[in-house]
Amino acid sequence: MSEQSKQQHKNILLAILGFISVIIIVAVIGFFIFDRAPDLMQGQVEVEEYRVSSKVPGRILEIRVKEGDYVHAGDTLAIIDAPEVRAKMQQAQGAEAGAAALDLMAKNGARKEQVQGAFQLLQQAKAGLEIAEKSYGRVQRLFDEGVVSAQKRDEAEAYFKSSQAQVQAAQSQYDMAVNGARQEEKMAAKAQVERARGAVQEVSAYIGETVQTAQMDGEVSNIYPKVGELVGTGSPIMTISMMDDLWGTFNVREDQLGGLQIGSEISAFVPAFNKNVKMKVYYMKDQGSFAVWKATKATGQYDLKTFEVRARPVEKFEGLRPGMSLIVR
Repeated sequence: MSEQSKQQHKNILLAILGFISVIIIVAVIGFFIFDRAPDLMQGQVEVEEYRVSSKVPGRILEIRVKEGDYVHAGDTLAIIDAPEVRAKMQQAQGAEAGAAALDLMAKNGARKEQVQGAFQLLQQAKAGLEIAEKSYGRVQRLFDEGVVSAQKRDEAEAYFKSSQAQVQAAQSQYDMAVNGARQEEKMAAKAQVERARGAVQEVSAYIGETVQTAQMDGEVSNIYPKVGELVGTGSPIMTISMMDDLWGTFNVREDQLGGLQIGSEISAFVPAFNKNVKMKVYYMKDQGSFAVWKATKATGQYDLKTFEVRARPVEKFEGLRPGMSLIVR
């Protein structure tokens, strides 16, 4: 082999060794760079919400707020037209009036005319008793003298006893008219009144449900039905977000928790404002078997579970909105 060929062969070997060296150096640098890159936990801002719904079905008559409005507790949000409930109120009020009249009648007893009539019957029975008693006395004396037969005396005695029974019956009728209804009847009438009042109160509560008001301060985030649409019992009408109760939620693999625990403070970067916000962890819970697991080795010797971590801002952060991203390094 000539000297020139040897030199070319040597140059090729040097070029190959140089290329391999560059690859090795790049691989080593890349390994250290990517291996030392910090783990990122990305989450988002969440907010406590409650849904406004009605206990009674009806048609949306009016919606007094718009999405994005801030409402206070007690503000009227929507009005529902429920004619069936109003009809139920008329029925309940009529039943209450009828029960009250029966209760009053039981308390007052019989009418004056009834009492007077019973009294007259009693006087009539007493007058008849007085005549029967005198007649029996006269017949008894005649019987003792042997003037009349025993049959006549027995007839006079039977008439006398019958008159006594009539007086007792008339006295009972008069006492009943004066005393009015029995105690049990009065108690039953009073119970009917209480039942009717309860029905009125129940329907009044349903009528109150036709005017939906805000239970707590918050922002109207969603309105579902339109004016004129029908809503069923319990159907959501709108959602109110309580903007004073914001938190961040993160899904973190357990090998990335790094000693994170309830009460720990973390610094989260908010891309929307290019600022950091200090947050305090208040909730940690595993996502369960349905959540994403990660095998740590190809052979799958053990898996890493995912935890949901929630944290609240330590201080109020103006402008923070639900859905904004949070980055924790």
